Amino acid sequence: MAEYVDGLAAMERILSPHCRVTRMSDGALIADWKRTRFLGLAMTEVQKFSSGTPEERAELVIGLMRAGCATGRRRKYADVGVGLWLGGVHLLIRALGFGRVLRLLSLVAPGYARADLPSAEELGRLKRAVQSHSSRSWFVNGDCKSEAVTAFVLLRRCGLKAVLHVGVREHPFALHAWTVSGGLCIPDADPRGHAFTPVLSIDCGGP
Repeated sequence: MAEYVDGLAAMERILSPHCRVTRMSDGALIADWKRTRFLGLAMTEVQKFSSGTPEERAELVIGLMRAGCATGRRRKYADVGVGLWLGGVHLLIRALGFGRVLRLLSLVAPGYARADLPSAEELGRLKRAVQSHSSRSWFVNGDCKSEAVTAFVLLRRCGLKAVLHVGVREHPFALHAWTVSGGLCIPDADPRGHAFTPVLSIDCGGP
């Protein structure tokens, strides 16, 4: 049974963002919500993810990739790509308003996330890129809403879990937005030491 549980966990780590695995009495069922189809695996196949030979695991992974249920690696964005997303998001917020942009997140941010967590290095690199482009751009000029939405969209499009928060501070009154993933906030949740109470949280592509 331990091998079966370990196999399920290993399989979840390679699934695409739009796929979910359900434990069954005789194996596992993979639900592909993007194409509305299902793929069944026997218990022996699930166990191979944790106790099988490297060749057996590779064969299973290749099969899932061919079926469109798994990706070889997570998508990563180049530094210039982060800047383009940041500028585009800021333009949308100025044109449509922050509230409307939040309602449009489901169009660009997948509603399902992979089981594996992002590394601290990966998150740190994204945070540095977002804030560097934001501070250097006269157009964005450190806008927290643009930074938070950009980080949320890029993380979700990589298949990673992320939650976008909008918070309020009463004295003096102010609003602030930030995205949390793997314990890291982009931008910081309490800029200059001021705490904000979350009044809206988005974790599945829409408020």
